Amino acid sequence: MPELLRTIVGPVVTEKSSAAYAARKEYAFRVHPEASKPQIKAAIEALFKVTVTDVRTLVVRAKRRTYGRYQGVRPSWKKAIVTLKEGDAIQVFEG
Repeated sequence: MPELLRTIVGPVVTEKSSAAYAARKEYAFRVHPEASKPQIKAAIEALFKVTVTDVRTLVVRAKRRTYGRYQGVRPSWKKAIVTLKEGDAIQVFEG
């Protein structure tokens, strides 16, 4: 089980996650692969002082990449999509 500060690896800021934030106030985070939904909820609430209403998780599959004649694999990772209570916001995504 990852500790509280290592549960959340970082925010995922892409066009798709920015559109989800603008439309539905959903925040996307890269999380520890062994973190469960209750652990993710507790970590978000403790780190950002907000109330989480919903947590959805998915595992982003590994991708095979070719660099000239060299081949490699990008590792798989876990993503969490978090919905907050109405009126709450996380400043990382605001600015």
